[in-house]
Amino acid sequence: METSVTKMLPLISAVDLSKQMSSSDIIIIDARSGTDAYERFSTGHIPGAVHIDLDKDLTQKPTDAANGGRHPLPDIRNFGSLLGKLGIHPDSQVVVYDDKSGANAAARFWWMLKATGHQKIQVLDGGLQAAATVGIPITSEIIVPHKVADYPVDNWKLPTVSLEEVVKASVDRNSIIIDVREAYRYLGESEPIDLVAGHIPNAINIPYLKNLSPDGSYLPAEELVALYKAALVDRNPGEVIVHCGSGVTGCHTLLALEQAGIPGANLYVGSWSEWSRNNLPIALGT
Repeated sequence: METSVTKMLPLISAVDLSKQMSSSDIIIIDARSGTDAYERFSTGHIPGAVHIDLDKDLTQKPTDAANGGRHPLPDIRNFGSLLGKLGIHPDSQVVVYDDKSGANAAARFWWMLKATGHQKIQVLDGGLQAAATVGIPITSEIIVPHKVADYPVDNWKLPTVSLEEVVKASVDRNSIIIDVREAYRYLGESEPIDLVAGHIPNAINIPYLKNLSPDGSYLPAEELVALYKAALVDRNPGEVIVHCGSGVTGCHTLLALEQAGIPGANLYVGSWSEWSRNNLPIALGT
């Protein structure tokens, strides 16, 4: 007999997390940069949370950013091994957070776990700050996860595009390329991280910050719908490419699209860090 599976929204509020922490077996992942933030009591972490690091755990160490960008995806079998070390199996309920409104590594981990086929994964809306606001305690106790078998994975199941595919999209007016970097980087006014300023031709700029309310939480779903329906102009999400500087904050917008009920857009993992190192056309201004 077939059983229906209720689709889980990609965001969970701090209030809902506080209610579920004592009554269910949730695996909580702290995805902030650096173990010092996780371990210090002054910043601390949510009780029971285990720490992951963007550069060590969610990225394959790049040998050449011109071939894959600054944060290429790791081998999926290595990621499956990491999930097992974190105690995550296919039935686990997982919540991940950072302290950058999901834009640091929480949304990247969400996307990667979703890309294994995992369904029960959510990002804490508003991050660690929201947890503290609703009274979830902060601790410096180091958690050693209960290791399980490697997560069974063999390929990434969410859509990505290669540099060659983005080159084609850059001259195809039927394609939509969304650059989620801050406007000054898109316009080419300055570039604080990569070698060249500007943007991919044919790309539009919807900074990931537009996904957020002033308090650092995501906009209500209906406002996200309005934002992205206007930008997509009734196009199929499969024709949409999302990128950022190196494939991390792009996941923030992919999460926003899913929260808005528009799943299926492509992630360009190499992003501007790859494009800008390959002697390809660069656009400036609007």
